[in-house]
Amino acid sequence: MTAVLFDFSGTLFRIESAESWLRAVLQETGLALPEGELAEAARALEEAGALPGGAAPVALPEEFAGVWAVRDESAALHRAAYTGLSRRVALPDPALHDALYDRHMTPAAWSPYPDAAQVLRTLRERGIGVGVVSNIGWDLRPVFREHGLDEFVDAYVLSYEHGVQKPDPRLFSVACAELDVDPRRVLMVGDSRPADGGAAALGCRVHFVDHLPVTQRPDALLPVLDLVG
Repeated sequence: MTAVLFDFSGTLFRIESAESWLRAVLQETGLALPEGELAEAARALEEAGALPGGAAPVALPEEFAGVWAVRDESAALHRAAYTGLSRRVALPDPALHDALYDRHMTPAAWSPYPDAAQVLRTLRERGIGVGVVSNIGWDLRPVFREHGLDEFVDAYVLSYEHGVQKPDPRLFSVACAELDVDPRRVLMVGDSRPADGGAAALGCRVHFVDHLPVTQRPDALLPVLDLVG
């Protein structure tokens, strides 16, 4: 293998919990909810699928089906999809819905998996190219910079910047071109079989990890080092 492509959310990084997300925004805006109401609102937001990088909607309303299917193709669609779902949950101030969306784009909302730095650093030491291929509606580069991982990434290929989302092979093809590598000598690592599995259409080898909280997945990325040889 001459390069490894990584998914972002659920693979290298994990978003904070819905309760942490809501609590942080309430503190930033100077609003407060009793603990019981805060926990209930966080649960409702999670069930609605309002936290990008979090759980999918338990039941996707029909009126959101169209924008949900293409939400990662532009920044506007991404915001519309997630704030639309968020607004199905009553909060003490309507402005909180946009504030919540803005919060999830901050480095503080994300934590790298415990073994991410070790794996990325080792790949760099071995001369293996590294790309990040993500279905996303915003620029995740500051997250990598803030957590000290940007120096190990050679290329970022983000769906909203190209108007196409995984599993479309074109997104993986862009990544391979930016790294100047043959797809048949590339490993794609992700947590979504439907999305990340699209790399197989180009001849890439695909390896999956589980989308778990960082405390429950300390070393799932380490096998990548054996797979690249």
